[in-house]
Amino acid sequence: MSTHAAPRKKVTVLSLRKKKRNGVPITMMTAYDYPSARSVEDAQLDMILVGDSLGMVVLGYDNTLSVTMDDMVHHCKAVARGAQTPMLVGDMPFMSYQVDIKEAVRNAGRLLAEGNMDAVKLEGGIEMVDTARAIVNAGIPVVGHIGLTPQSVNQLGGFKVQGRKATAAAKLLEDALAMQDAGCCAIVLEAVPDRVAKYISETLQVPTIGIGGGNGCDGQVLVYHDILGFFDKFTPRFVKQYSQLNTVIGDALTAYKTEVESRTFPAAEHSFTMKDEEWTAFLELVEPKVNANDWFGIAS
Repeated sequence: MSTHAAPRKKVTVLSLRKKKRNGVPITMMTAYDYPSARSVEDAQLDMILVGDSLGMVVLGYDNTLSVTMDDMVHHCKAVARGAQTPMLVGDMPFMSYQVDIKEAVRNAGRLLAEGNMDAVKLEGGIEMVDTARAIVNAGIPVVGHIGLTPQSVNQLGGFKVQGRKATAAAKLLEDALAMQDAGCCAIVLEAVPDRVAKYISETLQVPTIGIGGGNGCDGQVLVYHDILGFFDKFTPRFVKQYSQLNTVIGDALTAYKTEVESRTFPAAEHSFTMKDEEWTAFLELVEPKVNANDWFGIAS
């Protein structure tokens, strides 16, 4: 009898809906490159979001607004090479879908055709219904994103919790239902009061993925660099750091610097050897020319 575990099946839209029906939480991680995708694959999480937050976390911008479609395709391709079984979702960057619906469909298609994603994510509620529906009608799964929408940070007045007032919370529910009606397969709820997020999650038929939405969502997503303590420019309240890699990396780099400067690295075990007879033959070949300052026949 074989002791090998059966290969893990690819996570799909149907897998996510089954988890919601059965009350099984969905696990999602935002990752941006091949190594992080491999780690998420090995941990057997359900989904990977290639987020436009790479603008801040990887590229060093102050926000997500400078990220381009070419940036997203580049990082999506790297993630897709590293992860085969999670459902892969590519973020549509700022101004790749807001201006023209045909252009939005074309750009969404790029994330699948070139970036090898399984779905795309776009921000917005009722105002994005027609765009989301057109992308879905083109055969491309769409994940919605409401609440704190980072691409609208200037309009929102900063990275602030959304839906704390009753009317604002009602608008979030209206947005969520509208995006579900447009055909979204899941909806991200970011920085939303926990009771509001739970109510929306229980009302919707499609799964919700919380990031700062409390424990009542159908799933959770965080950023790979955040949970590892790898990105320390700022840490949102909703982030839990499961490790402190910045400290570990800093210690490793300092130790490397010290060992190089003291010539304790590389040691013998890190170096390659040469047989004595070959070394002697080498010296016999080169030393006459070196001593005569006539290497390659050019006198100094």
